Amino acid sequence: MTDLFSTPSEPEERVDFMPTRAAGLRRLEQFAARAGRYYANSRNYDFGRTQRRNVSVVSPWLRHRLITEEEILTRVLAAHGMKGADKFIQEVFWRTYYKGWLEQRPSVWDSYQKNLLSCLRRLEIDTDLRATYRDAVSGQTGIDCFDHWTDELVNTGYLHNHARMWMASIWIFTLRLPWELGADLFLRHLLDGDPASNTLSWRWVAGLHTKGKTYLARPENIAKYTGGRFHPKGLAKIAEPLIETCNHPRVAIPAPHAPPTGAYLLLLTEEDMCGPDVLPSSPAGVLGLLATKGLSPQHLGSIPTAFAQSAMDTVLAPFGGDIQAADDWSAPLIEAAQRAGVTTIATAHLPVGPSRARLDGAEPILRDAGISLCRVMRLYDQISWPHAKAGFFGFSKKIPTILRHLKLTASPSTDS
Repeated sequence: MTDLFSTPSEPEERVDFMPTRAAGLRRLEQFAARAGRYYANSRNYDFGRTQRRNVSVVSPWLRHRLITEEEILTRVLAAHGMKGADKFIQEVFWRTYYKGWLEQRPSVWDSYQKNLLSCLRRLEIDTDLRATYRDAVSGQTGIDCFDHWTDELVNTGYLHNHARMWMASIWIFTLRLPWELGADLFLRHLLDGDPASNTLSWRWVAGLHTKGKTYLARPENIAKYTGGRFHPKGLAKIAEPLIETCNHPRVAIPAPHAPPTGAYLLLLTEEDMCGPDVLPSSPAGVLGLLATKGLSPQHLGSIPTAFAQSAMDTVLAPFGGDIQAADDWSAPLIEAAQRAGVTTIATAHLPVGPSRARLDGAEPILRDAGISLCRVMRLYDQISWPHAKAGFFGFSKKIPTILRHLKLTASPSTDS
């Protein structure tokens, strides 16, 4: 295996985040051969934005399901098998686990949004908090790695997963800033930021997801896993877990709908731009609706906003469909259904988040207008999400079973 600390001398590997399915598949193919031993041994190292050979960087395309989990798993299993690609497969399922966990505890997302608004109001009256926050979001804290990653986040829309954990830990335990403001910063700028992965990852670092278990960013750890690029000083030496007074009861996952049998309008959203592959072909009409602005009450970064918009434009192009962004989805959905001459709207099931909230709000109005809504859940989600009952450790034990049910048990042809 390549010496990890020689990686910076290898040819640069910049990732071009083109907002197309073809680009996502190209990146998957480019990385697949390295998803085995090389990934397992090098994945925790962050060598900077031009050295991404050791990680897949497919998450922006996966977040919008321009490519799917099944496609990623199929390719990697074919190359390395379950044992050879175990670490990478677990990373794919971390995102799945967070989706399923939040689906069963949607009040966590609601609570985060409510608390974020409270934090933003605090910024208006608390001058010390406002000053610290301003330094953090502008990359002027004086903590070398943190300031570098803030710049990288805003200007590229991407951060290595380890850098995200370090940033979140420094934000919470060293800068003593509310975790909700940090989660909001990430959601506003990450290409792959979504309500489940982002919110629950921040809660995990803070000790709220796995109660009492926190993540502490240590200077020596950062120096080691950045190849000596950073030597931060003044970091917190302890990480006392945050606490919350509210409970988040587990609820049942919504039952999936059967695909429509007659003519229908296809609704595409930024949550699942491969939606047509779980629905009957040849819809009577197609409408794309964006809810990107619902991710935050603050200004959104131009990079993820443009990615979602351009991706939707590309996906809709073959259909000649319209694309709109609206807080109230009822009017554009009714108008599009009437224009297509149908009384059924079908879409891929939307997970907890702003798109889901807008569709939930529109559904009773659609019903009153004589229009039925059909939400078709992917088999992958149907099989995986119910296992996200508690912690990831228990969920991870179900991964072999999930893969068998999906018939994703290919034998390896190579390893790396």
